[in-house]
Amino acid sequence: MASFTSWSFKFLFMTLATFAIISKPSLAVAVPVFQSSPWAAAHATFYGDESASQTMGGACGYGDLFSNGYGTDTAALSTTLFNDGFACGTCYQIKCVDSPWCYSGVPSTTVTATNICPPNWAQESNNGGWCNPPRAHFDMSKPAFMKIATWKAGIVPVMYRRVPCERPGGVRFSFQGNGYWLLVYVMNVGGGGDIANMWVKGSKTGWISMSHNWGASFQAFATLGGQSLSFKLTSYSTKETIIAWNVAPENWNVGSTYKTDVNFH
Repeated sequence: MASFTSWSFKFLFMTLATFAIISKPSLAVAVPVFQSSPWAAAHATFYGDESASQTMGGACGYGDLFSNGYGTDTAALSTTLFNDGFACGTCYQIKCVDSPWCYSGVPSTTVTATNICPPNWAQESNNGGWCNPPRAHFDMSKPAFMKIATWKAGIVPVMYRRVPCERPGGVRFSFQGNGYWLLVYVMNVGGGGDIANMWVKGSKTGWISMSHNWGASFQAFATLGGQSLSFKLTSYSTKETIIAWNVAPENWNVGSTYKTDVNFH
């Protein structure tokens, strides 16, 4: 009887333990989501004309801003904001304040950082050297500037804040370089819009760390021809890491852009 009771107790204990393991709720993994920053003061000017043709290209390396999805709602950042290119792709909500040139009834507009506004050391920072450190300044495309103020103003005080970048679809990778040096421009980045670190994986290699080249580009000195390529990216702002598997096929080409279905939050 003692043996039967002991066995029954063990069976009951094992059953309850198994039930507890099966019924234990799975733990949800928190995904970092980029949050808007507080408002801060700055100034804004514009460059180019209404066509925004002079804003094409730029230090971030996005090339044709129309075909790559950025359009005319863009701005060049002063070096204080540009952060050696790590601010490429970040999004800012800007509103004109405390100026008779501000348009009434237009609370704000949102732009993407695609270029740098270099310092002008020959001018005082309050008289022509608008992008001199430590000033926070936005040199907007003319169409973007004209959404918040009349262009005749030249320069207006603004309030700005970082906001999440809303991008349709996934991250895009534009390839440059050669068979021994892969240079990748990262575009259409959602969430914080920025990239801190990047890795590439060939179908015959492990993960290879890529170094920041300039703007929105990262590079790997490796022989990756004839291999399908995957990429791992970490957001500069939220530290979220995503993996885009099999982005480019084995016969990938320099000069091509490859799209994915994954993006930051």
